Amino acid sequence: MTIQLKVPSLGESVTQATIGPWLKGEGDAVSADELVVEVESEKATLAVPAPVAGVLRRILRASGETVAVGEVIGEIEEGAIAAATIPPVRAPAAGPAASTTKAPAAPAPAVAPRPTSAAPAPVRAPPSVRRLIAEHGLDAGAVAAGAPIRREDVERALAASSAPGPAVPAAPAGDRERLVPMSPLRRTVARRLLEAQNSAAILTTFNELDLSRVLAVRERLGPAFLEKHGVKLGFMSFFVKAAIDGLRAFPAVNAEVRGDAILYKDHYDIGVAVGGGKGLVVPVVRDADRLTFAEVEKTVAELARKARDNRITMDDLAGGTFTISNGGVYGSLLSTPILNTPQSGVLGLHKIQKRPIATEDGQVVVRPMMYLALSYDHRLVDGREAVGFLVRVKECLEDPERLLLEV
Repeated sequence: MTIQLKVPSLGESVTQATIGPWLKGEGDAVSADELVVEVESEKATLAVPAPVAGVLRRILRASGETVAVGEVIGEIEEGAIAAATIPPVRAPAAGPAASTTKAPAAPAPAVAPRPTSAAPAPVRAPPSVRRLIAEHGLDAGAVAAGAPIRREDVERALAASSAPGPAVPAAPAGDRERLVPMSPLRRTVARRLLEAQNSAAILTTFNELDLSRVLAVRERLGPAFLEKHGVKLGFMSFFVKAAIDGLRAFPAVNAEVRGDAILYKDHYDIGVAVGGGKGLVVPVVRDADRLTFAEVEKTVAELARKARDNRITMDDLAGGTFTISNGGVYGSLLSTPILNTPQSGVLGLHKIQKRPIATEDGQVVVRPMMYLALSYDHRLVDGREAVGFLVRVKECLEDPERLLLEV
């Protein structure tokens, strides 16, 4: 039985997507739920799994093509077993109607036939090489005169080609420049960042934080925490809990502008910015105020894994009342994070750096310090509230017992 592989739902208001790399080639065996192809929308990149076990018989849409949600992009023969001989390599046609021609059932005869408009002679190649040919829209017959085709043959054909590929709209200005179109995700990021700058009155306030006591807690209790919960005691659970404490004390930072009114939110869905396989995404930790430290750590770890594996869903990204962005993992010492509109606040974390600090009794000591930054929408958050929020976060983390005693 032939099962159609369709573009999945990509979230509300998303109707189109771009085909990414095919992870399987025509003729490859696939298991149920095995990832077959990546589909990139304006919000995220998703890997599409095989609905059944069998063989991927046809790829109907090539990498780089724009497709509609629900459109058929491939066909899987359920229960079939991959043949020992690799089927012919064909660059997928520009549209589904042109790609329904079946592959020849037998190899070409030893004597070449007369030129005809029929399908090209079969060509053999490893699955990885066939995927490379399909991604670049190459004619397999023109890549190598004989079979099997090697990766070197494909690379040689790409180097000899003057055109950079079907996904590039125009030739570069010079041999030291490349013109590459933005991906749908990057276009959306660019649009939303510009919208945030144009639609909100963004200001940023800063403070610095001594992480000595948090580090001491992690060192003392980390091994027991890992043994009991199966997850490491990281920094993010401390920052999520401290941010929630600050949001409760200063609810305007957890609100948003709705026309001429302010929508106050009495729930705490914290977005945590993570680097995904295709770029930065902000999955949301739901009802974070109701979660334990272990539950926060497990949720953040799972969302980060899904982002890296391009398995993030629209439900993972939807909503969010406040965002935490950690530029410190990339080495950033100080930055001004930008709002994830319509939210009114984003907390920026930075690199932990040992610095000499003067204590209250006049002694100079070396402490692990971090700069904190809060960017906020000044239309509804006053400077006093923004500074108060950041000071509250600082106090909670410099005296972590506050997070447990709620004082």
